[in-house]
Amino acid sequence: MSSFLKKFKDFAMRGNVVDLAVGIIIGAAFGKIVTSLVSDIIMPPIGVIVGGVDFEELKLPIHSAVDAAGKPLPPVTINYGTFLQTTVDFVIVAFAVFLLIQLITRLQKKEEDKPAEPAVTNEEKLLTEIRDLLKNK
Repeated sequence: MSSFLKKFKDFAMRGNVVDLAVGIIIGAAFGKIVTSLVSDIIMPPIGVIVGGVDFEELKLPIHSAVDAAGKPLPPVTINYGTFLQTTVDFVIVAFAVFLLIQLITRLQKKEEDKPAEPAVTNEEKLLTEIRDLLKNK
């Protein structure tokens, strides 16, 4: 059984698994930031522009009912406002990821464009030493 636990520990501590875990945690936090940006900053002005609409309140009731005592039950609704808000969240996240990929690509291209230092072979080193010795004579 200890061999199984050792294998699991080796798997869990591999660099790729840890990197993936960090990426998921950061992605979840980034998702919360984007959701707040959309729902708290972007959508309220859009709602004002389109006539004071709160997108979260946009619903299409499809069924209403009453319980046995005659009290109305909450209606069954299609929440298309929430869907619109989630779609805007997605577009913003996709655009942010696109910009990030563009930045990374640009930085990688700049690295590739730099001329690489030519590797000096042992023969070249020896010839350089011989040249320097002949110069000093």
